[in-house]
Amino acid sequence: MSNPVLVDVQRGGVTESFHQGAFAVVDATGTVVHALGNIDRAIFPRSAVKVLQALPLITSGAADLFQLTDTELALACASHGGEPAHAATAAGMLAKAGVDATALGCGSHWPSHDRSSRELARSGGEPTALHNNCSGKHAGFVCLGCLLAREQGLDARGFLSGYVQPDHPVMQQVTHALATATSTDLRQAPVGVDGCSIPTFGMPLRQLALGFARVATGQGLSADHARAAARLRKAVAKAPFMVAGTDRFDTDVMAHFGERVFCKVGAEGVYCAALPELGWGVAIKMDDGNNARAVEVVMSHLLATWVARNEADHAVLAPRTTVHMRNWNGIEVGTLQPSAALRAATEA
Repeated sequence: MSNPVLVDVQRGGVTESFHQGAFAVVDATGTVVHALGNIDRAIFPRSAVKVLQALPLITSGAADLFQLTDTELALACASHGGEPAHAATAAGMLAKAGVDATALGCGSHWPSHDRSSRELARSGGEPTALHNNCSGKHAGFVCLGCLLAREQGLDARGFLSGYVQPDHPVMQQVTHALATATSTDLRQAPVGVDGCSIPTFGMPLRQLALGFARVATGQGLSADHARAAARLRKAVAKAPFMVAGTDRFDTDVMAHFGERVFCKVGAEGVYCAALPELGWGVAIKMDDGNNARAVEVVMSHLLATWVARNEADHAVLAPRTTVHMRNWNGIEVGTLQPSAALRAATEA
């Protein structure tokens, strides 16, 4: 059975296109509060789970050893646009650990932020791993690796070699944190390689949402992981620019809501959120892998339904819930909007 339509594309008074998918809203006990579509199919969460992957950075003591700031911890949870402040912050994290960008295993690409990419090219510069949208996450992995190397009396450079591989001690700690937070046996899960070269594990939306409910509340996590999750949420609330960047959904929404919302996009139409006031976790997957065009509409609708409580909240979410599309002459030509099925599921 196919998943329901979550987002409609309207043009000329008719549905021109539509995007199917599923979502789960779960509390920290594992109870499904709201759901639509198949929430038990294994999907790859991709970058949506960076906050869970950053837990060992805190619990290991690496964040304290290297005196990482809230801004740097926020970057460890980021899929950023490669703007100068993002690259500089990642470089600063590495410097504190005594290494440089050559230690990063995420690969290099041009900044996804258009102006930053053009300015880098205009200056004659070339992209480095610092511009990779995952450089903050990987800088966190490197800091963890440098701590582990110190504890074993090993050379950090040698120890970090291959840290993206599943059997490396760094990745084993990261995988353990992800498995315990979501109560998922990742040894039995489908496994692929993410865009930044670390393993990505297939898991149901139900379990992803559970992990984020635990991030929201601390309930169901170990005491160390609960403290780490709270610290990361606070860091992101203080420095939301670092999680995404200019004109990005995650940054704009969290800059407004602060600790009331932690949300994080992943590739291929995945979005997750922790909603501390409600004690809920949210996980969304669009079947066609559509991100900005569809999954943001779903997340915005869910936040507008359950989190927004005043005009200012709705003002932030309204243009992201119903997106008015305009052509190159500025003429409105259509809308992206929540489907009738999505509206009905969230009104129940």
